[in-house]
This record gives sequence, C-alpha cells and structure tokens, in this order.
Amino acid sequence: MAGNIKELNANNFDDFIKKGDCIVDFYADWCGPCKAMASHFEKAVEKLKDVKFGKINVDGNQKLTGRFMVMSVPTTIFFKNREQVDRHTGAMSFEDIRNFCERNF
Repeated sequence: MAGNIKELNANNFDDFIKKGDCIVDFYADWCGPCKAMASHFEKAVEKLKDVKFGKINVDGNQKLTGRFMVMSVPTTIFFKNREQVDRHTGAMSFEDIRNFCERNF
C-alpha cells in the first residue's frame, strides 16, 4: 500500500475506525474503476493529514463487505469515531474525496 494507507481485514477493522476520521475504500484487484481511483486515493492521503485511510479487498473479506452492505466496488465509506457518516459508490476523484471530508469531518 502506498503512503499511509492501512490494509484492513476483519482482525484490524474495528480498531482502525474506533477513533477519529477515517475513510475506507472497499475495492477489488479486478475492478477497473477501483484502479482508476487508486491514484486519487493516494493523493488524498498526502493532502488530508488529519484523516486515516484504509482499504479492504472485498475478495476474501465477505464478512465486512456484508456488514456494510457493499454491493458494488469501489465503495468508499466515511467513519467518524466508529460511526458511518457517509458513503459513496463508484470511483471518486481527489476533489470528491476532499469535498466528502469537508462535509463530514
């Protein structure tokens, strides 16, 4: 994972979102829009210093995918102190990510 992006799974997910502002990208390696969004997500990591960033590969993490009712990828979910505050399905640009952060955090 580039930059400061945490690879998440069932073992570390709840601890990751427990405190602070977090963005979690549900993605798949085979997903074209996920690949297109990756550079925007990495730019957000560099620019948005007060936010934690994580990624969950939906292949192999079906429990988390089901828990958050992720039906298609990419799905980006925004958490504030463990609570889901917003979500977006589909690829996001850096500006989209920044705007969601400004609105929710």
